[in-house]
This record gives sequence, structure tokens and C-alpha cells, in this order.
Amino acid sequence: MNAKPLPRISNSRARRLFLHKHGLLTPPKGSGKGDDLCDVFDQLGFVQVDSINTVARAHHMILAARRPAYKEKNLKLHLERDRLVFEHWTHDASIIPTKFFSHWQLRFDRDRERLIKRWRNWHQNEFEQKLDDVLKRVSDHGPVTSASVGEDENRSSGGWWEWHPSKTALEFLWRTGELSVCRRTGFQKVYDLTERVIPDTHRTTSHDTRETIDWAARSALSRLGFATSGEIAAFWDLISPQEAKTWCQGRLADGTLLEAEIECARGDYRRVFLFPETLAELDDLPEPPSRVRILSPFDPALRDRKRAERLFDFSYRIEIFVPEPKRQYGYYVFPVMEGDRLIGRIDMKAQRDNERLQVRAYWPEPGVRASKGRLAKLEAELQRTARFSGCSDVGFNPDWLRHSNPDP
Repeated sequence: MNAKPLPRISNSRARRLFLHKHGLLTPPKGSGKGDDLCDVFDQLGFVQVDSINTVARAHHMILAARRPAYKEKNLKLHLERDRLVFEHWTHDASIIPTKFFSHWQLRFDRDRERLIKRWRNWHQNEFEQKLDDVLKRVSDHGPVTSASVGEDENRSSGGWWEWHPSKTALEFLWRTGELSVCRRTGFQKVYDLTERVIPDTHRTTSHDTRETIDWAARSALSRLGFATSGEIAAFWDLISPQEAKTWCQGRLADGTLLEAEIECARGDYRRVFLFPETLAELDDLPEPPSRVRILSPFDPALRDRKRAERLFDFSYRIEIFVPEPKRQYGYYVFPVMEGDRLIGRIDMKAQRDNERLQVRAYWPEPGVRASKGRLAKLEAELQRTARFSGCSDVGFNPDWLRHSNPDP
């Protein structure tokens, strides 16, 4: 007997569903503060933090792409005063709703087991003593930074393998949940006791491993719309690929999950999991707005580069660590979206001394015409980006409008 064919979802519908889940299918509006800002975090799950500030830092650009009225101070209030969000790791450093904090205990426990072996051997017998010393200092004297602990130790600006012992202890205590980031000074993390940062309601709630696996998998899939088990595991980076695979198999068996095939941008199909109710959502998706948006390279819709390439036929990589002569585009180039398409990428920098957002180059994607109407929408978005980054106007290099696919 032949197996029943899986439902197939066209590439257009798959893109629109994915963008809908990421808050990019409807016109951007809302106050970008208070409960409205909480809604953005709930929808996305987390916002990645990044230090690069050529225009604005990634977390601020991600929020502004969905709420043009958003101001950087709004996030500061949520993070530092109201404790509605906290900072920790997903696939990278991220800002996460505090109501999810209790599920991070699984990460704390697993990081403790993993890191203690690595860092104890590295610092030998002094590691446990440093943990006690740093914890006591924070307990007795309040918040610290990596610069304010271990003042008498050798310093290095290198990677973790060159951290001084107290910096290592500080990072370990944060990664394992005993300390939390209470604020940032500039972009430097300031740490305090978790009990003084995370509200009791979220800090004292406990879950067993099974509950957190179910929450992590279910909440990831609801935000992705459709996904493989590997993509589900990678969303929060909180559970293992095998745990996600076992979860999917169990939900498939009890009928609370379906398999389907999504059409990729190049015409091939990929098997994915989704909730049964997601199929019904496909009929009610709004038409994408025609406006142009400039996205952070770390936008949640682009975080998974392979997924973005499959859905949008948009190949993107950060070229920060590529030697300048070998860069295809530029040091830090921003993806450009129109409707439900990624139409190009733009190299720009906020020149804050003269309050100008300077556009060095814009490359449309193959098949995307640089029409007058499209360029007008791009320039309107550039004006919005300039205001958000504290600039009063936009400047253009003489050769800013480029051809598609420059040679490496």
C-alpha cells in the first residue's frame, strides 16, 4: 500500500509564513516600548546581541525593523530596571524574556559539567578558589566587571584561553547561573548575584529535563513555523539534536505533529515538521508590505544562513574576518528586504562626527531591477535608518549603485 503523500507548501507560502512568524510580513508599527516591546520579544523568542556599531548595534536594529518608534532607552528599562528580559546564551549572546529564565537551568547544569573540566585543567588548582573569591566579592561589594576583578593578574585581550583566572571564574559563574548581567556600561557587561537580578518568581521555578525539552522544542517550532529536528534544536541551542529528534518522533506518533514538504527557492523540496494548525494558517497570511527594510545581519530571519539561502536564494556571510582584498562586498553589509524578498545588500556607516549616514555601495540581487520606484523606497528607508542612528542626513559615494554579484 502506497504511503499517503505529504502536504506540499509552495516557496511563496513558506517564505510568507516564516516572515509572519518573525514579525516581518506586516507593516512595522507600534510604540516599541512597554508591553508592545514585550510582545516583540515574545514573538521572536530572543534578540541577538552584537557589539559592532557601524550604524547601530544588532539588537537595536532588530527591534527597530519591527517597531520604527523603538528607542534604545526602551530596552534599557526592560533589561536594567523592570527585569522583563535577561541576557544569556542561545546560539550566541542574546536578550531573552525573563519568564523563560527557569528553563535555562538545563543550560546552567550542562555548562557546569562541561566547563568545569575545561577550565579547571586550564587554571589547575586555583580555579575553585577563584570561584569562591569572585562570588564573595560580588556578594559583599556588589556588581563587578571583568576589568574590576583580578586587578593583580596578567591581562590579555585574546580569546578565553588567555583570560586571567578571575575573568574565567566570572564567566563560569555567569554561564552556570550564579551571576547574571545586571546592566552594561558602554558595551561591557556588569555582573551581580542572580538572586539580586532575576525576580524570585522566575528564579525559583524548576523544571525537569523532560519539561524543558518539550518547552524548547515546542516553542522553537511555533516561532519557526516549520523546521527539521536539527533546526528545532539549534533555535535556542538549549537541547541536543538527538533530544529534538526524539521529541519530533514522539509528537509525530501521537498526532500532535505533522510532516510536510516545503518548496525551496531553487525548486527542490525539503521535509519538515509543523503543527497541524499551521497548515490552516497558510490560508490567512496577509500580503507582504511593499516597503523596503534594511535588516541587521543578525536578524532572527537571517540567523540561520542556510535556511535563508534555501527559502530566499540569498547567500550571505559576515566578512569582518575576511582580509579586505578578498572581501566580496564589505566589512559589515546589511541585507535589504522588499515585501517577502531579499533584494540586495548595502554597505553603509554612520559618520557620527558629521551626523551623516554614508552609503558606500548597494548591490541588488540578480534579477532585481534598480527602478526609480524601488530606489525611492530604499532612500526612504535610509532616511529612517539615519534618524535612528543619530544622523541628520544620508550621503552617497559616487559609485554607490553597483552591479549584482561582484567578483570576489
